[in-house]
Amino acid sequence: MKRTTIGLDIAKRVFQVHAVDPASGEVTRRKLQRAEVLQYFAQLQPLLIAMEACGSAQHWGRQFCKLGHEVKLIAPQFVRPFVKTNKNDVADAQAIWTAAQQPEMRGVAVKTEEQQAVLALHAIRERLKKARTAAVNQLHGLMGEFGIELLKGWRTMLPRAAAELDRADSAVPALLQPQLRRQIREVRSLTEQMTEVERQIASWKHRQEGCERIAAIPGIGLLTATAAVATMGEASTFRSGRQFAAYLGLVPRQSGTGGRVQLLGISKRGDKYLRMLLIQGARSVLARSRASKDPSTWLGRLTQRRPRNVAAVALANKMARQVWAILAHNRTYEPNYRLHERAATPA
Repeated sequence: MKRTTIGLDIAKRVFQVHAVDPASGEVTRRKLQRAEVLQYFAQLQPLLIAMEACGSAQHWGRQFCKLGHEVKLIAPQFVRPFVKTNKNDVADAQAIWTAAQQPEMRGVAVKTEEQQAVLALHAIRERLKKARTAAVNQLHGLMGEFGIELLKGWRTMLPRAAAELDRADSAVPALLQPQLRRQIREVRSLTEQMTEVERQIASWKHRQEGCERIAAIPGIGLLTATAAVATMGEASTFRSGRQFAAYLGLVPRQSGTGGRVQLLGISKRGDKYLRMLLIQGARSVLARSRASKDPSTWLGRLTQRRPRNVAAVALANKMARQVWAILAHNRTYEPNYRLHERAATPA
């Protein structure tokens, strides 16, 4: 028997329910306060609860799964086309319910608390990195106003900046020096905080077999491996590595009609943070790998006929598909997997 589907629009305090009885077609609309949500769904028989994959959706998804319900999280951009007229809670809940009825509608995996905690650590590290970059750039600019040129890179510029401020004949006015010294201490403090966060992420990585296996792929390190495993959730969520790469926005957009399709730039959909990590990892492989300069390899032929940025995105796409294959089929990374596979196939 097909489960009843409920479209649930979540918010901080007010939740909107939309459901249609499969037998009678009767429409149910109900507004719930936050404290009433779990009590309301605990009284219902197991059903399918569809929600937008937005803030706190992962938390509510885990809570509903504990009650025996099935949860489907749908990306907001897939729900928006089903909003008929004005946007409000009632229309949003109905649009979520309608989107959930589509046979090929893709969902977002419900993550465990541990996976979500790892992604939170990544977000904290990214904020610290942006704050450090802003502080370093401001130091460059402010001290440059007084004729002091600092070297690139915070590791080399901090000692030089501190030495310039400690000089008796420093070009920086005494009025400004205390704040610049405080900013130097701030950069060092931010670096220490980032190191502590990275240590926590590394500790989680060593406990995850999947992270260790995909970290063997060239271009995938600590951050990419942990972010990939935590973002993917269950590899079975995606039918193939191609779908996972498309989810990350590493495939071209398409525009066409009348049977003629034009391929454009990458779609840039999905998780932009993981996409950025994969592309940066691909750039490092292009810069250091001998295969990128060997015309007999796939990567070497690619770099010869395509621009470097295009080659980096193509390699990132391949890395994403390798990540899915290793996690979905419980394999280890083999550099020449296809060659081994062909050699093992009888003629």
